[in-house]
Amino acid sequence: MTPEPTTRTTAPAAYAERLRAPWWMWPVALLTAALLAAEVWMGYAGLRAWVPFAVLLPVSLIAPWWLGRIRVAVTPDEFHADDARLPLDVISEVVALDADGKREVLGVGAHPLAFVIQRPWIKGAVQIVLGDPADPTPFWVVSTRRPVDLATAILTAKRGRS
Repeated sequence: MTPEPTTRTTAPAAYAERLRAPWWMWPVALLTAALLAAEVWMGYAGLRAWVPFAVLLPVSLIAPWWLGRIRVAVTPDEFHADDARLPLDVISEVVALDADGKREVLGVGAHPLAFVIQRPWIKGAVQIVLGDPADPTPFWVVSTRRPVDLATAILTAKRGRS
C-alpha cells in the first residue's frame, strides 16, 4: 500500500481567470496615498516628514494587488471561486450575465442567501443556480470578464462528468 501524497493534487483547469484590478486603480491608489501622506506631513520635520510616506505608499500598492487576488477556475470536478469550491454535480443551470443582467441579479433580483463574489470594475458575471435541496444558497454570482466562456466551460465540464 502506498501512502497518500502530502500535497493536494488537482486536475488542470479547463478555465482559469484572475480578477485583477484594472490598470487605473494603481495610480489612483498611489496618488491618494501620496496626498494623504502630504496632509499628515504638512511641513513638519522629524518622523512626521517620512513615516507617512514610508507606510502609506507601500500600502497603496498592496491594496490593488490584494483586491485582484481572486481566482476563478473550472476543473473537471469543481468550480472554484477564490477559496470556495462548488462540485459540478450540484449545479443545475448556468447563466452568463452582461452588465445589465449583473445589476439586476445583484440589485432588484437579489436574494439574501446568494453567494456573491463581485468586483465592480468587471462588467460581466455568471449566475450559477444550485439544484441541491439541502443547501440554503439558491445561486452563486461570480464576476468574470468572459461570462460566456466561463458558462460554457462549466457546462462542458458538467457534461463530461455525466
